[in-house]
Amino acid sequence: MLDIKKIRQEPDFYKEKLATRDVKPEEIDEVIALDKKRRELLQQTETMKAQRNEASKKIGEAKRNGESADAAIKETRELGDKIKELDAELEVNDAELHDKMAHLPNVPHDGVPVSLTEDGAVELRKVGKVRDFDFEPKHHWDIGENLGILDFDRAGKVSGARFVYYLGLGAQLERAVYNFMLDEHMKEGYTEVLPPYIVNADSMYGTGQFPKFKEGVYQVNGEDMTLIPTAEVPLTNYYRGEVIPTEELPVYVTALTPSFRSEAGAAGRDTRGLIRMHQFNKVEMVKYTKPENSWDELEKMTANAENILKKLNLSYHVITLTTGDMSFTASETHDLELWMPAQNKYREVSSCSNCLDFQARRMHTQYRDENGKLQYVHTLNGSGLAVGRTVAAILENYQNADGSVTIPEVLVPYMHGVTKITKGNAVPFRNKVNK
Repeated sequence: MLDIKKIRQEPDFYKEKLATRDVKPEEIDEVIALDKKRRELLQQTETMKAQRNEASKKIGEAKRNGESADAAIKETRELGDKIKELDAELEVNDAELHDKMAHLPNVPHDGVPVSLTEDGAVELRKVGKVRDFDFEPKHHWDIGENLGILDFDRAGKVSGARFVYYLGLGAQLERAVYNFMLDEHMKEGYTEVLPPYIVNADSMYGTGQFPKFKEGVYQVNGEDMTLIPTAEVPLTNYYRGEVIPTEELPVYVTALTPSFRSEAGAAGRDTRGLIRMHQFNKVEMVKYTKPENSWDELEKMTANAENILKKLNLSYHVITLTTGDMSFTASETHDLELWMPAQNKYREVSSCSNCLDFQARRMHTQYRDENGKLQYVHTLNGSGLAVGRTVAAILENYQNADGSVTIPEVLVPYMHGVTKITKGNAVPFRNKVNK
């Protein structure tokens, strides 16, 4: 959430910056008007409370002097009724102000490319050599289905579209990828966490998914509970409502969790394969930092995600997203996109974002500065990485002409020495039947 005091002081700045995120100037005007009315109502209430206190004193004096206190009693009651009316009006005004503030996105950092669409993203660097195939590369879903390690049809029978069964060495490859990611992040100073997979509405509000994006998640019917769309939610809310000891900052945490997304609005997009699923594994990185360090920490986090791709020897590029394409809570986002040879294009596998104090204000997560004054921390989050998409990239980039898939060298120890997935070793129970 943004700072209402700053909006009050610099309305034109916020109108200009948030216009790049499709916020209309009148939305800022409405916030300012509600804030002004709130302060006026508070002033009226305080004035009337002072008047009521004076009237109460008159009642006491009249009774001590044996005089009639009827007029003062009447005045006290009338003031009390007016105060109740003002309090009720203030409650309605505050709820409307809070709702409008909760729907305003974060202010984009200077230098973020301005566009209301994804067009205009800036490429920062391109890493790795795109493989030159001497055969027509297949899509990862065809590779997986031919090897028998991905089963979309039976997952559709059991759950519906956008679900998958991983089988045999396919399941082991997924596990190898996320274990490798976690090990690498722990080397970089992250503490591994196993968080809850279901969170309450306050947690979803804290990280900015609620109230604006409820249609994108799965909620538990009849309960104030939601399946997490990303581990960012439980990780970032860990310190909600707390003051983090200054000596502990920065805090680095990482977690492997499933992510559950309804993919509302994704009809017809990526209907095949592992790119856009209702349930997928993701390794998340989250940081809590002091404000003066957060931009350096964003670059470090991006490098942490890149480290995984470099060691997997996968070609990728890093882009800075436009104002209209980055997440609601982000001030700047670097996306890592993997090269997918069968699609002949890059696909996103990680978004690393600096949210500044936007989430901390919603969560009331603070620390004490060198003067002992409470300040909001800055929070950052990034995928390190989306596991299914990484597996998809491995299948496509490491495929062989005979349909087999070579295991990236760094993953071989996690695969118990298996160096290649073939039809002969992919799914043991099927191999046994075929013998």
